This record gives sequence, structure tokens and C-alpha cells, in this order.
Amino acid sequence: MSPQSNLNSSKTLEGVHGLHVVPHSPFSLEEITQHGDLLSASESSAIESNQQLSVRRVWQQRPGCLRPIQSCIHGDQNFIETAANVLTSLPFIALGIQAPRKNMNTKLYANSLIGVGVASSLYHCSRGKLRKYLRWADYTMIATASVFLSRALRDENSKLLMVASTFLLPIQPLMVSAVHTGMMEVAFAKRALKDPDLRMAHNVHKMSSFLGGAFFIADDVFPKTPFLHAAWHLAAAVGVGTCNKLLE
Repeated sequence: MSPQSNLNSSKTLEGVHGLHVVPHSPFSLEEITQHGDLLSASESSAIESNQQLSVRRVWQQRPGCLRPIQSCIHGDQNFIETAANVLTSLPFIALGIQAPRKNMNTKLYANSLIGVGVASSLYHCSRGKLRKYLRWADYTMIATASVFLSRALRDENSKLLMVASTFLLPIQPLMVSAVHTGMMEVAFAKRALKDPDLRMAHNVHKMSSFLGGAFFIADDVFPKTPFLHAAWHLAAAVGVGTCNKLLE
């Protein structure tokens, strides 16, 4: 068939509704949208890429509570600081050994405290690629201890809360720790109001919690300042020691 006859056939077919004939080319592919717009293969690919980028942007802008924990890139600047961080991790092991073990919940909490001390010591001794995984294990162990403590203090914790905590534990341990620590604080305050013998322990707990929070924030804001992390360990250990009073 001659080029002239091809051109005539194209003009004839163009009269058919919804049909658009273009000259044949092995390097182009075109499609017609619902609105009659003609899109080439390259344009379709660009639209799909833009849609994927939009989804990716939305995911990157998700709230911090849905983000996985990031590894700590500072701390343990020298041997002395590492030694201080390891030594101040050991009190958690001692507190776990001394914690009451009246039932399964209190046993789990006591063992998790030992796990906190071990995970923290291993993290501060680590270097290289292993460090970020041990940082995750450290925070996850802290969150696990907070879950077991709230369970030991409140047997009536909802099943939905425990399932959600278990699901979020490896993803966002800091959020899990915050929720269950808040529940423990409420329980501690209520018990201290009813039991005068706990008021002194509660006052010490409040002071240590305040100092621990201040050291934790300062450690993040001033990463080059030595021994802030060790100070946080000590304040947290005092707070945990007062919590053990609730389980006696």
C-alpha cells in the first residue's frame, strides 16, 4: 500500500467517534483518556511517578509517633564516659534482683529491669554498625519494663491497650514508655494519697523524675556535654527504686 493510500485511510477513520489515528512509529505509544486527552507513554509514566512521589512525601511527613526509633549518634566520646555510662547502668540490674516477686507480673517486671541494665551496658560498650541495633534494644527493653510495671500495678489494664503496646513496642518504644509511665505516675500518686508511708517515696520519685527528664532532654540538646547520660541513668535508677516500694 502506498503512503498516499495510508494517508487517505487515516483521514477516513478519523471521522469515527472516539478514534484518533496517528502515524505509525515503533518508538511511541499513545492512549486516550476518559476526557479525550491524548497521552503518550512517557507522559503516563511521568504521572505515575508523580503519584508515587506524593505518596512517599505523605509517608515521610507522618507524625513522629509512627516513625521507627533512630539510633543515637553521640555519647560515649571516650573511655571515661563509656565507663561512667556502663557503671551507672548496673544499678538497674541490682534493682531487678531486689524487686519483689510476688506473682507472675512482678517477676516479669523484675526480670525486665535486669534486662534494662544488661541492654544499656551492651549498648554503651558497642561501636560500629552494631551500636544502632543495641540502641534499639536498649529503648525497647526500657519500654518493656514500663509495660510490665503498669501491668503489675494495674491488673485491670484493657486488653486493647496491651495489644497496641505489644504492636508498637518494637516500632516506637519511646511512645509506649511514655504511655505506661504516665499510668504508673497516676497509680503512684493515688496510692501515696491513701498511704502516708508512701508519701516520702513519692516525693523522692517526683524529684528524680523531674531531674531525669531534664537530663534526658539536656543530653539530646547538648550532645557534646560529658556525663549527662550517666546522670540520667542515676536519676532514673532512683525513680525506679521508689517504684519498687509500690510492689512491696
